[in-house]
Amino acid sequence: MIALIAVDIGLPAIFLAVRLISHAVDPKSYGPAGGYDVFTPLVSNLMYVFGFIVAATLGCTAGCSDLSDGVFRHLVVTGRSRLALYLARIPAGTAIFAPLVAVGFAIVCVVCVYAAPTTLSYQGVAVPQGLSVTGFETWAEAHYSEVICDFPYPGNLGNFPCGPNGLISPTGAAAGGVTTTPTAEYKAAAVKIARFNYDSYKNTFLVPPVSLMIESGLWVELEALTGFMIGLGLGSLIGQRTVSVILMIVLELIVTPIVARTPIPHLVNLQRAIVGVSTAHLEPKALVPVFGGGGGPGAVSHSVPETTKEAAFVIVCWLVAWSVIGARRMMKRDV
Repeated sequence: MIALIAVDIGLPAIFLAVRLISHAVDPKSYGPAGGYDVFTPLVSNLMYVFGFIVAATLGCTAGCSDLSDGVFRHLVVTGRSRLALYLARIPAGTAIFAPLVAVGFAIVCVVCVYAAPTTLSYQGVAVPQGLSVTGFETWAEAHYSEVICDFPYPGNLGNFPCGPNGLISPTGAAAGGVTTTPTAEYKAAAVKIARFNYDSYKNTFLVPPVSLMIESGLWVELEALTGFMIGLGLGSLIGQRTVSVILMIVLELIVTPIVARTPIPHLVNLQRAIVGVSTAHLEPKALVPVFGGGGGPGAVSHSVPETTKEAAFVIVCWLVAWSVIGARRMMKRDV
């Protein structure tokens, strides 16, 4: 219980408290404690990963603690079926970890909403929020120096050298032999860059939207439930908590990130069968990709191709399979 509270509630609370105090003491050096840019990595990198680990620890404990404590015999002699004894641990464990995960997530949401910045920052540039395509292009024309020098663009727009203070004035004519003023060239390039960046810009917010917070909360709870159910079955199978917990940590922190990032020829279907790859696939698109997938919000969480139906099927199979394995081991265990 101490570990659950310390990780699910303590870690995000301490992290946000430090940001709140730092911003209050020195707002020029430390940005606002909350906002969309704080919410997305905090959910993807902290709540998701450590929520799985502590829920798995609880599951491993629930699967074998009565055996290691020497009370399993006393449970059996009550006449209650062993299957019922196993299944009773699922709602009991869920009643423990689910509220704690919800409280920690609620703390993150409250701070990120009420301590959010007042100016939207996109690629390090202050941009008005909620602009249409036309409005974003018009804004880019008026701020062509920041757009050309700071916004990403995959193509070649020509020679636009940037210095520490923005664009360095070039000379020459526009493409096609039509002579234009340098400012016109700047604005034309800025419009192209703005058009390319618009999809990413419209998914950037000052505060996380309500829909994103709901989706993220359900996603984090699903990951915790997955960790608990697998840990419960594994703990019952092995009958020893320490080994089970170590195997669950290895699965979450080592095996899953490696498998999720690198597709292996002829083994892609096996990689899809890893439950962590499937839960990462269900990540809300506006979050920073889990497992360090690279890119910002909206980027692909992992490199292994998979459909949503396949991901859901894999998760259900893992939950059912480990429940059957754990229950069967408990029903066959000697007392």
